[in-house]
Amino acid sequence: MTGRAGSLVVVGTGPGRIELMTPATSAALADATDLVGYGPYLDRVPPRAGQCRHASDNRQELDRARLALALAAAGRQVAVVSGGDPGVFAMAAAVFEAVEAGEPAWRDLDIRVEPGVTAMLAAAAEVGAPLGGDFCAISLSDNLKSRAIIERRLRAAADADFVIALYNPASKARPTQLGDAFALLRTIRAGTTPVLFVRAAGTGQARVIAATLDDADASCADMRTLVIVGASRTRRVGRWIYTPRSERS
Repeated sequence: MTGRAGSLVVVGTGPGRIELMTPATSAALADATDLVGYGPYLDRVPPRAGQCRHASDNRQELDRARLALALAAAGRQVAVVSGGDPGVFAMAAAVFEAVEAGEPAWRDLDIRVEPGVTAMLAAAAEVGAPLGGDFCAISLSDNLKSRAIIERRLRAAADADFVIALYNPASKARPTQLGDAFALLRTIRAGTTPVLFVRAAGTGQARVIAATLDDADASCADMRTLVIVGASRTRRVGRWIYTPRSERS
C-alpha cells in the first residue's frame, strides 16, 4: 500500500452473523491499514497482520470520525466500522458531520459508504414482513435530540399509520423512554396493534416476543432489542406477522 493516497470507507458489519456482512464490506476491511470503531463492532472483524485497530467508547462518534479522517489525510487506508448499516443511526453521518466542520482538505478525500443490513431489516426478517407497507424508523435515544422532538415524531408517525421501527429503545440511562413511547402511542393507535420485541436479530441468539400495544411490556427491551409497532393493517398469518402492500379497501 506504500505510495497510495489515503482513503476512508464507512462500513457496517451487519446485525451479527458473518453471512450477513456484504462481500463489499469484507473486501474493504481486508484492504484497510486502519480500523476505527466502537470496540464491540471491531471485535466482529477477524484480526489481520499489520492492521491497526483504534477502538473507542460508544459515545465518541465525532472523535472517531475526526481520527479516521486525520489518518486518511496522512495516507492511510481507513475503514470506519459500524454495526448494521453505517448510514442508519450510525457512523456515516458522523463522518460527514466531521468533514463539514473540519479541515478543508478533508473534503477532497476519497470517502465512500458501503451499505449493510441494518437491525430493522434483520428484525423484520425474523418475524415475517412487518415492513411490507409504508414504515419509518425513530431512535428513542435523547443523547442527540430532545424528548420533545422524539414525541412529536412518534405522534406524527402514529397519526400517519406508519409501521414504526424503534431503535435504541432502552438503556440504564433511559429506563422510561420506551414505556413513555407506548403510552403516547396508546392515545392514537388501537390497543390490538401488534408490537414486536426482536432481540439480537440476525444472530444465532435471536429472540422474539410478540405482544399488542395494550399489553406491551417495556421491560422486555434492552439496547440489543429492535421494537416494531405495527400499523392498522399489520396482521398475523400462522406464526408470521406482515403488513400488506396494498391499501385498497
